[in-house]
Amino acid sequence: MENCDWCNLSGEEKHFQVYESKSWSVFLSDEQDYIGRCILVLKRHCGSMSELIDDEWEELRNLVCKVEECLKTVLGATLCNWSCLMNDFYKDSAPDPHLHIHVRPRYDKPVILNGNIYTDNEFGHHYALNKSGDISSEDKEEVFIRLKEWLNR
Repeated sequence: MENCDWCNLSGEEKHFQVYESKSWSVFLSDEQDYIGRCILVLKRHCGSMSELIDDEWEELRNLVCKVEECLKTVLGATLCNWSCLMNDFYKDSAPDPHLHIHVRPRYDKPVILNGNIYTDNEFGHHYALNKSGDISSEDKEEVFIRLKEWLNR
């Protein structure tokens, strides 16, 4: 845990936190390859979904519904892809995984932010790995503000 990036986030790294519940934090991902991409991170160090306690499962269920509704309402997402893969932790010689879940909103129509148009060219297909996440800092900040305002209303 002392070497866990998720357990030791700096204040600067928490800048893009859009929501916090008792057990979970929601961050706007650095990678905006899919506009509105977020990461849900369990606040306690835990290595897999099978280790969640009942309260954390219930809170996760409610959070999935809330985040998905937010992305659909605020950005016009058609659907959301959820993933908890954990593979990168096992590239380390001494893996110490920390449970986190990615949500990738998917769009059948372009997303327009500050006059810039973002199109989900893979809509209807699996999300693309290593997709370019080109989004201006102003547009990322706009997404952050919209999500944070909606989730904390």
